[in-house]
Amino acid sequence: MEQEVFSGHKTVNNIAVYYEFYPRPSSSKTFVLLHGFLSSTFTFRHLISLLKKEYQVLSIDLPPFGKSAKCNQYVYSYKNIAETVIKLTDSFDLKKMIFIGHSMGGQIVLNILHLRQELADRAILLCSSAYLKRSKIPLILTSYLPYFDRFVKYWFARTGVRRNLQDALYNQSIINEEMINGYLEPFLKDEIFKALTRMIRDREGDLPRKILNQIKTPCLLIWGDHDKSIPLKFGEKLKKDLTNSELIVLKETGHAIPEERPIEIFEYIKGFLEGEAIAADH
Repeated sequence: MEQEVFSGHKTVNNIAVYYEFYPRPSSSKTFVLLHGFLSSTFTFRHLISLLKKEYQVLSIDLPPFGKSAKCNQYVYSYKNIAETVIKLTDSFDLKKMIFIGHSMGGQIVLNILHLRQELADRAILLCSSAYLKRSKIPLILTSYLPYFDRFVKYWFARTGVRRNLQDALYNQSIINEEMINGYLEPFLKDEIFKALTRMIRDREGDLPRKILNQIKTPCLLIWGDHDKSIPLKFGEKLKKDLTNSELIVLKETGHAIPEERPIEIFEYIKGFLEGEAIAADH
């Protein structure tokens, strides 16, 4: 029998956030999944199918992505997005969660750990964004020009979903129409490009080393050795700055590891939860 899923929108922090919730009352562990930039819950579909068999799972479309609302009044800073996630988990009365963040979602997880460390039992950071500076002032000022969102749309159309996937994957043979359409769908309406323009202005830089050093939550870092978007050197630096962390390197793997290596990720997560010693290379 297929497990029940509750999906829809909840308005928290003045924005309607899309979620998919897979309840499993028999499990004491709840995973909260946060995707990366230009992505959505779709990126975790393979991992969700594995996790939901044993654990409770909440996957969230971070504003303004996926099916979450795009709002001109919302502040698209990492801090505010993290606070939005916290309020959504509060609405489900979730405690001691295990956060999984891919790419930008990893930086949101780190912000949550900084804001409310007691909420997290553990964290898994998949090719996490780290050490990224704020957008340069000229770009922020340019974003105020009329119709700048059309430029953002033009840039997105030129790069294209297929090319972005090719850049993000080591094994490009897994690209198919379902994958392309799944990543493309949220960008078929113009409102996302207005929201991305806001994000250029609102996004602050990634958390500095001083704050990372204060995070004591056990963190498992999983990286692809061929990650072009956030190269492995950032994972190695993050391991040093997160004092309670370990790093796994997946061979012949790119940035989109939830697409390329969901089974391996799942097995490493289970080992991490069970406190097994993990080899630092795969």
